[in-house]
Amino acid sequence: MKCLYLDCFAGISGDMTVGALLDLGIELAALEHELAKLHLTGYRLDVTRVDKRGLQATQFKVLLTDDARERLADSDVVEAPPGADADAHDHDHAHAQVHEPSHEHRALSDILAIIHASELSARVKERASAIFTRLGQAEATVHGVDIEHIHFHEVGGVDAIIDITGAVIALDLLGVEQVLASPLHLGSGFVRMSHGTYPIPAPATALLVRGVPVYATEAKGELVTPTGAAIVTTLAQSFGPLPMLAIERIGYGAGTRDRDFPNVVRAFLGDWVASVSATTVATARAADPLRAPRTPHPEQHAVPVNPEGYQEQTAVVIEANIDDMNPQHFEVLLEALLQAGALDAILLPAQMKKQRPGTLLQVVAHAEGVNDLIEIIFRESTTIGLRTYAVNRYMLPRDTRQVVTPYGVVRVKVARRGNRVMNVAPEYEDCRALAQQHGVALKLVYAAALGAAIALGSVSGDQA
Repeated sequence: MKCLYLDCFAGISGDMTVGALLDLGIELAALEHELAKLHLTGYRLDVTRVDKRGLQATQFKVLLTDDARERLADSDVVEAPPGADADAHDHDHAHAQVHEPSHEHRALSDILAIIHASELSARVKERASAIFTRLGQAEATVHGVDIEHIHFHEVGGVDAIIDITGAVIALDLLGVEQVLASPLHLGSGFVRMSHGTYPIPAPATALLVRGVPVYATEAKGELVTPTGAAIVTTLAQSFGPLPMLAIERIGYGAGTRDRDFPNVVRAFLGDWVASVSATTVATARAADPLRAPRTPHPEQHAVPVNPEGYQEQTAVVIEANIDDMNPQHFEVLLEALLQAGALDAILLPAQMKKQRPGTLLQVVAHAEGVNDLIEIIFRESTTIGLRTYAVNRYMLPRDTRQVVTPYGVVRVKVARRGNRVMNVAPEYEDCRALAQQHGVALKLVYAAALGAAIALGSVSGDQA
């Protein structure tokens, strides 16, 4: 499996991410060709080799060309202690702002419409939209407003659209199947924005990294930007030390600022060769309403569709009969199995020998993960024996799209067999978060999302 590991020892931003992926070998012309499918104008890309404290890195910039002179896509953010003057602007990202809509700003729905109207692949559209939605949800939560009242400045909007979409495009061009990352170095100090001076991490960044391992040192400055945080927390599946990879290439993406250490994000590209020893954060992040839902096993959706219209895949079932275990301990067992890569893990009531009530544990797994899961079962349960057998799994091909409801943006999963829609389901976590935010019943948000999907033709017979 092709894996990308992001080493964020100097933090991460949108332009640093794209720079690192270009440094891994992506041709600028290939990236520009794909970005042209967004039909955005008024900018050009500038890619140069720079020296960051002795490290050679690729610096990626978005230059605006819609006035008399080219200029870097700037933001309203300045690194500064309270009361101090600062004259250096941070070009690593663009913060969203709360405004009345005008021609100079884009709402989240406008940006999503640009992405979905493009000729980019469905996978790129889905991932870029998920990142932007997560960023918008964080900003809306910080400012206490509806997500559709968050407007990205036209300048920052172009910059963020290019950074986020460019990062997703580059991952596809590199053939990356899984993204992992180090704990995030946040930096310290203060940032001055249009709303005032705030401590680092900025409020939106703090929300975005909730549930993810982070740390701060004496290093001053905003190292993790909102755009960088949105990208890495949406795409990375775990955070921890560098896993066991057969490393093929290493890339360095440069930030704009010069610091006391190399201001770069380092990217390792390689093949997965063993189980990753990383800090699993699934439990903490599952309750995060800002988290864009993500398929836990994306590789299974790359399986070819058979002539009957299903994705067919072999798997292994692990079963154990348990009749002497404290019921409170099952929670830890199931969480450990799912975090270790189990496709599914369920408990069924069973009548055991000697007429005692018990529990049947049933785990579905990929063959290569069976030994690790068996070890967990013996460690976390009281069983002293289990059994395994091979099965075939049949899955409906599915895709996910964004719909806009009166309550906000919701992801909707559409499952098909050939050209026939078999099921349409709004994402529960999106609906729950919006219901809590607006103080309405969950069923109202769910119904609105389903209605929006129908209105967009998601349940028609045509392929989207």
